[in-house]
Amino acid sequence: MTVLVDSSVWIDYFRGGENSERLNFLIDENQLVTNDLILTELVPFLQVQNEIKVINLLLAVQRIPLQIDWSEIILYQVRCLKSGVNGIGIPDLIIAQQSKLNNLEVYALDKHFLLLNQVLDLRLFE
Repeated sequence: MTVLVDSSVWIDYFRGGENSERLNFLIDENQLVTNDLILTELVPFLQVQNEIKVINLLLAVQRIPLQIDWSEIILYQVRCLKSGVNGIGIPDLIIAQQSKLNNLEVYALDKHFLLLNQVLDLRLFE
């Protein structure tokens, strides 16, 4: 099992949130990956906070390449809208697409992924 960890989980982790133990498990078992989109959401704030060690640790996590199929992203958005699922951002759609493309589970605390799962049948880490 390999898990694509969304920025919402990392932010909770950095704040010492209640889901830290689950992420620690994935880290210890080396069962997680990231991508440049997720890092782009996290690294700028960490740079402003001068959290160089944390940045280096994040950059050491295995990274999957972004292979964005924009036609598929549009299709996902149309499927969401037709299903009454509104307000899903493009970054979340890209993360969903990447998880499906690479046969990964998604670990997110963002409610958008629960909604996306109803429409796209994602593999969510529970």
